[in-house]
Amino acid sequence: MSEPVDDEALVKRFPWVQITHDSKHLFRGWLDERLLINRCDNCSLFHHPPKPICPECWSSNLTPTEVSGRGVIHLAMFLRQGAPAPDVDYLKGPHPVVTVDLEEQEGLRFSSTVVGCPVEDVKIGLEVELTWIERYGSPFPVFRPRTEGAS
Repeated sequence: MSEPVDDEALVKRFPWVQITHDSKHLFRGWLDERLLINRCDNCSLFHHPPKPICPECWSSNLTPTEVSGRGVIHLAMFLRQGAPAPDVDYLKGPHPVVTVDLEEQEGLRFSSTVVGCPVEDVKIGLEVELTWIERYGSPFPVFRPRTEGAS
């Protein structure tokens, strides 16, 4: 695990996103290549994006909890233009953006891109797992097709 960073340093590490009090734990997890999703201590519901209260029971007793990052593609979009980003070249073809149903809980979803896979193989129902790339000098969560025998 990396050394804890204060809020100011965290904002400097991720200049392309707006970090709030509610989301800072998510991005601190990224520094350690851990996907942390808020989980309610009262009803055990995971919820994302981060909110200050549980959307189910309204408790404010939340704990950022690491999830496996394994799941199935629920939604796939193919961008042909957009804001510049490292490793995204719209001239070479569409850039996949996916929303993945994570295995920890029905309806728990996280959005990113898919790497290590031909774009034509990125489809709804594809089993994927979390991996990390570097973007703007910091870890960034992405998905890749699940390897055979992954549990």
